[in-house]
Amino acid sequence: MRRKIARHLIAITATVLLGGLVSAVLVRISPGFAIDENQLDPRLNAESLRALRASHSSEANILRFYAGYMNRAVHGDLGISHSLGQPVGRLLRDRVPVTGRLAAGGLALAWTFAFGLAAALAAVRISTCDVLAIVLSGILLCLPAAVMALLSVLWNAPASLAVALIVFPRVFTYSRNLLLNSYSLPHIVTARAKGLSKLRTLFWHVLPSCAPSLVAVGGISVNIALSAAIPVEALCGVAGVGSLAWQAAMARDLPLLVNVTVLVTLVTLLSDAGADVIGYVLSTREN
Repeated sequence: MRRKIARHLIAITATVLLGGLVSAVLVRISPGFAIDENQLDPRLNAESLRALRASHSSEANILRFYAGYMNRAVHGDLGISHSLGQPVGRLLRDRVPVTGRLAAGGLALAWTFAFGLAAALAAVRISTCDVLAIVLSGILLCLPAAVMALLSVLWNAPASLAVALIVFPRVFTYSRNLLLNSYSLPHIVTARAKGLSKLRTLFWHVLPSCAPSLVAVGGISVNIALSAAIPVEALCGVAGVGSLAWQAAMARDLPLLVNVTVLVTLVTLLSDAGADVIGYVLSTREN
């Protein structure tokens, strides 16, 4: 277990550092980099324009910029956003709770309806309802996240509902397949043949057999919710990390984009690693 956790920590550290560097390189080579829209202000004199250009001079050498960024980040200084003119650390502290509540609400709704529907269909086995649920899941799976966000704006629905509808088809599909496979196991077929109630069969036999796989699906659903939060927040006007990332991308704000990339990468990897460790513990106990 210790070796497994150590491998995850090493992989997370290396991936986060590489992800931040790749994002910095992509921003640096993107069209329009180092062009500040404030330079178009006719009220600025020559000295102000030189100061604006000098603020981007430290980002000309991307390796030197990234090394300096990492050195400052270790000491708690995440830099200043060029587009917003505020410390990046303060911006993230204000926006992370908003995105956390949005993603948590969407995940709670998605898992409640997706797993509840999958468990009911796997236990009852009504073909008509199963087909309708699969069709609904397929339709939701085909709709882009931006379309979900626009529909939530048009219908004045909560942004968390849009995230839930994006996560729902993935969770439902995996959960349904896992539960159907579990119900076909010999000991569960025997338990049902002996007249064991559906609820007891589900909680005492089905769930323990597929718990490690469900935990893995949980880790994946966290990543899906975070990726969905960016277009949902940007289009629904939610002041979270997603809208912050969108503003930073449009402004080619290198310090802000690097920090947002590092944060999202870190949370994604931690959710995957946590799901892997928990699934490993559950599978070990089951064996």
